[in-house]
Amino acid sequence: MLQAIVLAGGFGTRLKGVVPDLPKVMAKIAGRPFLEILFDEFARKGFGRIVLSLGYMAEKIIAHFGNDYAGMQIAYSIEDRPLGTGGALRLALGMFNGDHVFVFNGDTYLDLEVDAIENHWQVNRQPIIVCRSVADASRYGRVNLDGSGLRLAGFSEKGTTGPGLINVGCYVFNQGQLDAFPAGSTFSLEVDYLAKVVRETPFDVFITSGYFIDIGIPEDYARAQIEL
Repeated sequence: MLQAIVLAGGFGTRLKGVVPDLPKVMAKIAGRPFLEILFDEFARKGFGRIVLSLGYMAEKIIAHFGNDYAGMQIAYSIEDRPLGTGGALRLALGMFNGDHVFVFNGDTYLDLEVDAIENHWQVNRQPIIVCRSVADASRYGRVNLDGSGLRLAGFSEKGTTGPGLINVGCYVFNQGQLDAFPAGSTFSLEVDYLAKVVRETPFDVFITSGYFIDIGIPEDYARAQIEL
């Protein structure tokens, strides 16, 4: 059974002006909570169990979805204090059984080639970071590949304009991927883990061509109203 963790515990600070009374993942897109749209996509792609990593306004999300949606089991990993993206994921990883799990950001829609990525993992059994080519990488920072073009070599800071390859916030991790960090510790997945681990651990790269939109800023939230 395909399983996924969805990181959905953020405060949504940049969307406060347009979505003041809801967690970011519940912001309405053409009248529907964004997370519902994501869940419909996960169900179509064959996922059977989702662990939602929650913090801010967790009760509103739990009340809406309950324990199942579109034939998928829904479970909840709830921070009692902000743990950062890494700490939240470390906590959620303790809630699934299996040897690997997909990880998604709850504020990002991605039409992911799930079957291809699952097949890639079954063959190589290496952690995977999903990347995408965009016209302007300045908002996201860039992903750098090694000479093979298949492995992660590192990251560049945000700010450089122009086209580039970006991290879309989607991964396939082994169950014990973050065991070096104590459970309950606070850390950033991107800064404290990924930026350092690539120097010593092989990370495969999957370059998606699927539609991608991050609703984390008002401009893209408005664009999602039309495109989704």
